Amino acid sequence: MTASNIFVGIGLTFALAIGCQVLANRFRFPAIILLLPVGFVAGILTSSINPNRIFGAAFSPMVSLAVAIILFDGGLDLVFNELEGHSRRVVRRLLYAGIPITWAGAAAFAALLLGLPSKAALMLGAVLIVSGPTVVAPLLSAARPGQKLVSVLGWESTSVDPLGAVIGVLVFQGIQSGNGRHILQDLLELLARVGIGVAGGAVGVFVLWIVLGKLRLSRLIATETIVATVLTVAALCDAIRDDTGLVAALTMGIALANLPGLRTPEDRPFFQTIVQLTIGLLFISISATVTPASLKGVLWPSIGLIVCLVLVVRPLVALLATARTSLTRQERTFVGAMDPRGIIAASTAATFSAPLVASGVAGANKLLPATFLVIVGTVAVYGLTAVPLARVLGLRREPETDESSEAVPG
Repeated sequence: MTASNIFVGIGLTFALAIGCQVLANRFRFPAIILLLPVGFVAGILTSSINPNRIFGAAFSPMVSLAVAIILFDGGLDLVFNELEGHSRRVVRRLLYAGIPITWAGAAAFAALLLGLPSKAALMLGAVLIVSGPTVVAPLLSAARPGQKLVSVLGWESTSVDPLGAVIGVLVFQGIQSGNGRHILQDLLELLARVGIGVAGGAVGVFVLWIVLGKLRLSRLIATETIVATVLTVAALCDAIRDDTGLVAALTMGIALANLPGLRTPEDRPFFQTIVQLTIGLLFISISATVTPASLKGVLWPSIGLIVCLVLVVRPLVALLATARTSLTRQERTFVGAMDPRGIIAASTAATFSAPLVASGVAGANKLLPATFLVIVGTVAVYGLTAVPLARVLGLRREPETDESSEAVPG
């Protein structure tokens, strides 16, 4: 590409990302509902907006670092004091039981409906494990189902992203190597990656403790230092093992929100501006890589997959996670009706699909378009039903009466 084409592509990506968010804010609906189709259409109309042509091999690392910033921001909202008793038990179950059930369910239905061979089906199932705070948080903000559910679903959506991404890496590497691996090897590898991420996050927390607690940096310079520290730690962790930077970023965000002597950025609105812009740019860029040809033969099976995820897999996960807890039947129903996919699923699919296609893995060409359709479909379903469902279930709270309470200890 020429320099002028690159300038046009970058400028158009920014314009579309901001334009979609402005319209979404004006008409009060999740921006992702507009970002994905707009990016898709833009990719059809012009090749200048395709990030693979603009950035080449640098695009995947850039996406990983951008997602690290998003997860760090999500971690800043995860305060331990807001998650007690049975709510904490529900979150643990949503992770420990929900991840394998979602993975197995998505893979099984993908094999059945999309006709994917086992390797591609396992890869797609791993991609669809994740949810995402960037999608869940706006939906909860609109639905206002009460602080208990906001905390539970917020913790789940933020915590599952790095774990799902790491599992995706393990599956990808297993497919690429072609070697049969024992489940113990996979478990040890998973623990090693999480350990690297947590260790990197601990180093980042120590740096932040010095610059925020000892040097007492504040306002803009503090925010700049936080962003630089998160990016540096995430990049170094990813250089050691893929996607461990996401775990490190989330660890730093949670620590900053909970440890005494540390504090969240005073310029949080500025930080959130960076995050929102990043989200818009990522969705426009990734959806521009999906071609109309890739959707042929995938559209209707993917719709069937969406139906199965929404009506079978998620309700089963919620049923098991909330059994014998203090959550009411209405709250349990709402948990079973909130599992949209977001930017982590899109970035993971975009990262893994091309190498698997190049390696000749059967069905790999369906990974990105199927993920794209699942993201659009789940966001549309949950985005359109969250508010009316909260109202019908009697969970919707007005801002001035929304109370944070946790009555039953665990």
